Amino acid sequence: MEVSSLPISASQRGKLISAGYSSLSSLSSVSPSHLARDLKIPENEAVEILKVASRRSGSDKIENGSHVIMNGAQTAWDMLHEEESSICITTSCSDLDEILGGGIRSKEVTEIGGVPGIGKTQIGIQLAVNIQIPADYGGLGGKAIYIDTEGSFMVERALQIAEACAEDMLEYNSLLRKDSQSHQANIEPKAFLDNIFYFRICTYTEQIAVINYLEKFVFEHKDVKIVIIDSISFHFRQDFEDMALRTRLLSGMALKLMKLAKKFNLAVVLLNQVTTKYNEGSFQLTLALGDSWSHASTNRIILYWNGNARYAYIDKSPSMRSASSPYAVTGRGIRNSSSNCKRVKLM
Repeated sequence: MEVSSLPISASQRGKLISAGYSSLSSLSSVSPSHLARDLKIPENEAVEILKVASRRSGSDKIENGSHVIMNGAQTAWDMLHEEESSICITTSCSDLDEILGGGIRSKEVTEIGGVPGIGKTQIGIQLAVNIQIPADYGGLGGKAIYIDTEGSFMVERALQIAEACAEDMLEYNSLLRKDSQSHQANIEPKAFLDNIFYFRICTYTEQIAVINYLEKFVFEHKDVKIVIIDSISFHFRQDFEDMALRTRLLSGMALKLMKLAKKFNLAVVLLNQVTTKYNEGSFQLTLALGDSWSHASTNRIILYWNGNARYAYIDKSPSMRSASSPYAVTGRGIRNSSSNCKRVKLM
């Protein structure tokens, strides 16, 4: 349950969210003095907030006599059946899809990181378009949420990729007609843009607020099948002196995104930047936000250059082995790499 529903003043709710206390569970073990220090409020005011949170948390429990009923139990067999029957989101690069087990998976948080210019935003836009491929064409027929923290989303580029996707669908449809099978689908390129919900984020507090709002938004737009954040780290790398607060805020966001993916059977894709890490006498590139953040995602994919070719490497996954695959960023979007893969001008 969110602190935004607590019957306290708006300023108190705002202070709680800004300090990283976005859910009732985050308040369950904090002391009044600690909360007062984090919120910069008198201790007696912190005591009252904790009392309200405790009462509200208790009212959410479903009790049967002296036993609390836990909802949501599921057998391992049911889980396996769900995984085998789930449809992955294609990246439009068959080589990359192959090492990913078919593409980006629903109900999971996938982090994709790499150096500037490697194609992170291009992959994000491609996924926002591909999620809309109808079921008759092997897709999910859903909509996308794109949260842009860096201002890197280009609607003109999204239209380019949508036009290429529409052309691919028309080609696929013509092949089906040869076998006397024809599927009808809305393949108007501009229709793809209508199905991408775009949020522009300028501060870390806005980012926290939008992530807190996502559950309500997705509940009202149940056809949303993917959430893309580009990038998750941008506002948490600038002028953030309180590292303990940063860790708490990031942990809270990670838990919310994991819960969102599971609850609504959607994919969460987090694009991330890189930083340098000193290891065994030398500096190495690694994904931003530190070691603790590396546990925030189900899958972790690192993008890198090998000469002029772009490669994707599965750094972490519970179900897929570590492997690398080349990919290319073309005028039509993400595609298989060619032998003379070079950087291309997209627009």
